[in-house]
This record gives sequence, structure tokens and C-alpha cells, in this order.
Amino acid sequence: MMNPGDYTFLFALGMIFAFLDSYGIGANDVSNSFGAAVGSKALNLKQAVLIATVCEFLGAFLMGSSTADTIKGGLIDVDLFAAQPELLMLGMVCSLVGSSTWVLFASSHGWPVSTTHAIVGAITGVGLSGFGGSAVHWVEIGKIVSSWLISPLCAGLITTFIFLVTKFLILRHEDSLKRGLTAIPFYFAITIFINVFYIIFKGSPGLSLSKLPIGAILGISFGVAGAVFLWCFFFLRPYLSRKIEDNEPLRWYHSFCTPFVKARIRRASVHVEHAVDEKFGEMDSSTPHPLSPHDSKTKNLEVADRPPTPRGSVSSGLVALDDTPAPSRAKRLFNKIKAKAMHGLDQDINDNTAEVDQIHDNSTRYDEKTEKLFCTLQVLTSCFASFAHGSNDVANAIGPLTTIYYVWKNGAVDVTGKAPIPTWILAYGGIAIDIGLLTYGYKVMATLGSKITFISPSRGFSVSLGTSLTVLTCSKLGLPVSTTHCITGATTSVGLCSGGGLKSINWKMLGLVASSWVFTLPAAGLVSGLIFAIIINSPHKM
Repeated sequence: MMNPGDYTFLFALGMIFAFLDSYGIGANDVSNSFGAAVGSKALNLKQAVLIATVCEFLGAFLMGSSTADTIKGGLIDVDLFAAQPELLMLGMVCSLVGSSTWVLFASSHGWPVSTTHAIVGAITGVGLSGFGGSAVHWVEIGKIVSSWLISPLCAGLITTFIFLVTKFLILRHEDSLKRGLTAIPFYFAITIFINVFYIIFKGSPGLSLSKLPIGAILGISFGVAGAVFLWCFFFLRPYLSRKIEDNEPLRWYHSFCTPFVKARIRRASVHVEHAVDEKFGEMDSSTPHPLSPHDSKTKNLEVADRPPTPRGSVSSGLVALDDTPAPSRAKRLFNKIKAKAMHGLDQDINDNTAEVDQIHDNSTRYDEKTEKLFCTLQVLTSCFASFAHGSNDVANAIGPLTTIYYVWKNGAVDVTGKAPIPTWILAYGGIAIDIGLLTYGYKVMATLGSKITFISPSRGFSVSLGTSLTVLTCSKLGLPVSTTHCITGATTSVGLCSGGGLKSINWKMLGLVASSWVFTLPAAGLVSGLIFAIIINSPHKM
């Protein structure tokens, strides 16, 4: 009979491999959320990664409990382990080993695999190797498998609707910029309404907001969305108009006080224009410009402003001695660690091949200024998608870890499957996801960000919003859907609506993505099942 606190080494191994599995999720699946934003150049890689770390953690911590319930006890019959709880601990450890091994291997090759596939396959492999087919909840497995087929289709349809509305009401018109400025407050309000509604309706494990009546939830959501709409209408809309249409040198923080800085900034610009006209405007075209490179003063300025020659460099054929002290050993070690830590933020994921560039050329381009309007909106929807991803996919690692922790702490199996998930486990998984994203997320982001089809800010906005809607809905229903499937379906649908038809899609890359999905479930299941079978059937001392 197992006592509480027994088999601590299994709990320790579970912590390690749950961290590795969450790390792999961050390195692989988080790219789904911000790949489109980086591919459309609405954000650079460093900005996307830093924003995603916050959104992923909040999604995992606030909304990561429902799908974790499915992963930790809804796939195999835990009653079979009631007499030997330690076997369930071992099985979940093996599941994490199988899942994390495959996901990390795929991430190292830049393959966008489904981490949901991996953990479901791994747990199923453990159940089959331990008790045969009767241990597996095939109905639950069927629901999950069907969600893998339905979720890309649903995400594609929702994304198609969003993009076509944007395309026909805004992008294709001659006054697209004016129409876009009118539509931006509505887009922001709708996005915020959906996000707030799902956060409250689904609820956080540490809060009781989900117990509110539906009327109150809708009222709060509409109230927040209304406030955002008013701010966008009176502040963001004029800010974008002046920055994009009038080319005023506004900073991002001016968006919070645009009506109050209007006169001052315009007076400053007018003052500069008058000063320039007064000095250079009346000059004859034949007169050399005061700053012409042919002017002797310019040459003197160039010499005077030239930076001093660094020590140790060659100047006039003479070599100066370098007396700069060499960095200390501690500083060199710090620089090496810093370079390693920042390696994942200094990559160019938009460095495409000629074949991919040709596919991009088949897509219709719209007014550049109108597209810029959607950059801000795409950042918001990417945050929304990242939050949704954290709420759904953190369960892939913390579900098995929660089962391990419960058995270790209580010495028994949670046959009801209703044991609460500790908030520290949700936070643990969220932190590991962030670390994986920071250090290794760029590989898969390059695949999904620009190599399937051309992504502009308006297209990226549609992809992110359609994906997040699908993922959050399934997350509320407790279905651990694959965000990779959703984002791929959404991206493909936008590509098909981009004007070039089938030629706007990189079918070779889609085939690679699909093949990686096919191999994920059996690969993870085979690894975990073999390890579990070998351990439980090995000779042991009586």
C-alpha cells in the first residue's frame, strides 16, 4: 500500500519532464500566435517574443484548468491504477518523457508539430502497454481526434469570414484608409468583448467570476468593450490618422493624449517648415547647397566630425598600439551567457527562398497606409491568440504533472478526476513555456510566419482573431485542440482568399506540416509505451 510522500523520485522526475514538455510547447506551439505578426512585419521577433511571454503566462495561469482536467484523467481509466497508485505516477512520468522527447526533437528541426497530439498519444501508449485497449477511453479519444479535424475547418471558416468582410468593406475601396479609420474602433471593441467574455465565462481557478449569471458577464464584457470603443474613437483613430495619413512624428504614448497635443505638434512642424524655407527656399537652383559635398566647408565638417581612429586600427600606414585592457574572465563568461540567452531573439525569420517569394508575389497587395492601420490591431489579436494558446496547451504538460503530484501527496488515485489543480503548477507550466519561446521559438515561427502564404497586417489580424476564437471556444468545452491545426487552417484560408488562388499557397510546406502531424501521435505513444512496459515488466528484488 502506498503512503503519502512515497516515490518522491518519481515526483522529481515528473517535475523535470513536465518542465521539458512545457519548454517544448513554448519552442513549438507558441510560434502559432505571433508568427503571422512577425511575418507581416507588424512586430519584430524580439517584440513578439517579449509580448508573448506575458500573454502565454497569463493564459496558462488564469484559464489553463479545464483542458488540464481532460489530460490528467480523461484519456485512460485511472480506476485500474487504484490498487497501485505508484503505477499511475510512473505512467504519467513516462507520458511526459515520450511527449517531451518528440516535441523537442521536432522543434530542433523546425517542424511545427502538435504538442496536443504528442501528450494524447503518449498517455494512450501508457494505457495500452499497461492494461490493453480496455484502459483507454476511446470515446474521449474520438472526441479529441474529431476536434483535430474540425478545428482547422472551423478556424478557416471564421478567418475567411473576417478577412472577406475586411477585404470587401475596406481594402478594395479607393478610400480604404478612411474606411479603415472608421472601422478600427469597431474591430477593437469586438476583439476586447470576446476576450473579456471568455476570461470571465471560463473563469480562473482562483476566482469565482465564472459563477456570475450570464447577464452580468455580458454586461461587464459590453461595458469594457464600450470603454475601449470610445477610447479608440476619440484617441486612437485621430492618432493613427495623423501618424499614417499626415506623417506626423508621433510616438506611441501620444495615442493616450492625441487631442491635447494636436496644436503643439503642428505648431512645431510649421515652425520647422518656415525655418527651412527661410534659409533654403529662396536659393537659386544653380547655387550650390550649403551642405553640398562639393563645398569646402562640408569637407571640413566631414573631417572634423569624423570619429577618432580606434586604437589598434590601421591609419596612414601606421599601427597604433592597443593598450585597452582585455575583459576579465567573469565579464567574458557573462557575455557568453548573454549571447546564448539572447540567441533566440536575434534571428531573421523572414529570410525566404526565391520559391517562397514567388508564392508571395501571387497574392494581391492593398494600400500600404491602410495595411498599417491593422498593425496595431494585429498586435492586439496576436496577444489574444497567445492568451488562448496558453489557456489550452499548458494542459499538455501540467495535466500529467497534476496527477503525479496528487498521488504523491495523498498516496491514492483521484478516481473522481475533480481534484483542483494547484495554482503553482499552472504558474510552473507557464514559466517553462516562456523560457522555451525565448530561447528556441524562432525556428517554428519562421515556418508558420511567412513560408505558407503571404501575410500582411490585415491578413494576420484575421488569422489571429479566427484562431483565438476557435481555440478559446474549445478550451471552454474542455477539448484540448491543436493550435497548430487551427493556425494552419486559418493561414491557408487567408491565402486562398488573397487573389492568387491555389498559387498563393506553399503546398510543399503544408505537406511537411501535415506529415509531422501524422508521425507525432504514434511516435510519442511508442516511446512512452515502450518505457512503461519495460519498467513494469523488468526483474525486481522481492
